Order: sequence, then C-alpha cells, then structure tokens
Amino acid sequence: MATCKKCGAELKPDEKFCSSCGEPIEAQSDFSKKFDETVDKAKELNDTEDTTAEFDPEDISKNKVYAVLAYLSWLILIPIFVAKDSKFARYHANQGLVLAICSTLGFILLGILPNIWIIRLITSLFEIAVWIIDVIGIVNAVNGKAKELPIVGKFRILNY
Repeated sequence: MATCKKCGAELKPDEKFCSSCGEPIEAQSDFSKKFDETVDKAKELNDTEDTTAEFDPEDISKNKVYAVLAYLSWLILIPIFVAKDSKFARYHANQGLVLAICSTLGFILLGILPNIWIIRLITSLFEIAVWIIDVIGIVNAVNGKAKELPIVGKFRILNY
C-alpha cells in the first residue's frame, strides 16, 4: 500500500490529500504504482523471524566476516570449519548451506531438462532469486542480524 511521503501514513487508493497530515498526494504513474506494490511484496517476503537477541553481541561482532562467507557459494566451508565455536557464524552457515544445496539441486535439475527457451528463462529467474536471497543473507550478517532467509530459512542442517 502507498504511504504519505511527508508523514508515512498509509494512503487509500485515489486519495488526493493525506488523511493524516493533509499533504497533497502526487499522482503516481502506473509504473510507480507497480513498483511500490513489488517493494511491498518483497518486504512481506522478507518479514521473517529475527532471533538476534539470542546471540552474544561479542560473538556477533567477532564473527561477521565468517557469517558473510556463508553466503558466497561453497566458501561456506570456511565458517563451518574455522568458526565452529561461534553460534552466530554457524547460524548463517546453516542458512548458507541450505541455500547452496537448494541452488545446486535446482541447477542440476534445470540442467538436465531440454534446452528450450522456457527452461532458460526459468533458469535465469532461479539464478536471480538465489542471488537476491544471498544478498539478503549478506546484509543480515553485515548488520549483525540473525534473521531467517525467505523461503529456505526454516530448514536446519547444522547445530548452532
């Protein structure tokens, strides 16, 4: 849903003025409306459980680099073996491992299917989705957050 640029209140469709602060509402183009809807859907997708409070702040600050490595494909092996005593690094290593396994299996499956345009399109969309989820994980790790990834965050392979 659209929000007022001045006060942040939610706007009703076709409102000319913000019902909260009275600010005039600029007419949005169809593209702008679709973009806002897409951003809202992305925020909903990333509205996952945040368990940062369960982690030691010192552990988080010392092991952010290992947590980031967990999302860089199979570099995930570094935090798994080097930071095995860090609950924060292992949390992110678990998420990175689940994502790496899912993406590898997905690419194998898509690789054995016939090479037709629709399969190539699906493969491209799959790659973009994996990349976006990786970026979300990296941003969470850099910010010291223990927040589940969309789609794959609920699965557990490693103990932490």
